[in-house]
Amino acid sequence: MKLDSNFITFSLVGVVVLVSGMGFLLWLFPTYNIWASEQNGRAELAQAEWSKRVAVESARAKKDSAALEAQAEVEKAKGVAASNQIIGDGLRGKEEYLRYLYITNLEEGQNREVIYIPTEAGLPILEAQRLGTVGR
Repeated sequence: MKLDSNFITFSLVGVVVLVSGMGFLLWLFPTYNIWASEQNGRAELAQAEWSKRVAVESARAKKDSAALEAQAEVEKAKGVAASNQIIGDGLRGKEEYLRYLYITNLEEGQNREVIYIPTEAGLPILEAQRLGTVGR
């Protein structure tokens, strides 16, 4: 049986193509793995940089918020101080009016328990007689 020269040529070409293809694949797979690893590393780096930016911006927002809240507290304190100054100036020299307000509050207050009113000597009036403890 005689082999045709075309058959031998095609067979040799097929073997060469097969061996070349296998060699190409043996070269391609490690190269692809290196390339894929590099791409994964870039993606992780980009994710880390993005997370860092988010954390920095969040911290800046907290800082700005705290500064604005502090300014608001200062302004509120200035308002309270001015209010106290106005009230203090308005009540200066008006002890009778303050005493009247105190007595009115005692009469209308909800908490009507024993109240000690200072005397001229600065000593409280004792309740021993009213409570029935004198002479026992």
